[in-house]
Amino acid sequence: MTATQTKKNKYRATFILDTRSTESPVETLIEGLAEAITSVGGETERVENLGRQDFVRITEKSHTGDFYVRIYFESPPSAIGQFQENLRLEKTVKRIFVEGCS
Repeated sequence: MTATQTKKNKYRATFILDTRSTESPVETLIEGLAEAITSVGGETERVENLGRQDFVRITEKSHTGDFYVRIYFESPPSAIGQFQENLRLEKTVKRIFVEGCS
């Protein structure tokens, strides 16, 4: 492996999107997530829009569910923290779960 090549691992990221504060379609938000992965040196392999799902535990009676999205991607291990930090202040991203997969 040369200096310009970096080892990339496979990951699966699951997002819970809070769409209450935006008028953008969910597809536009998903494209933004894929761009965030690309911006840290990752490559998106597959995107699954899991649709709107109800929460198991409801904390607000007026807000019973959100949109779930799963993205499979390859990325250098060092980029995962930067990716999560970039999305931390994004108001439409309620939760991010990133796990390694094979």
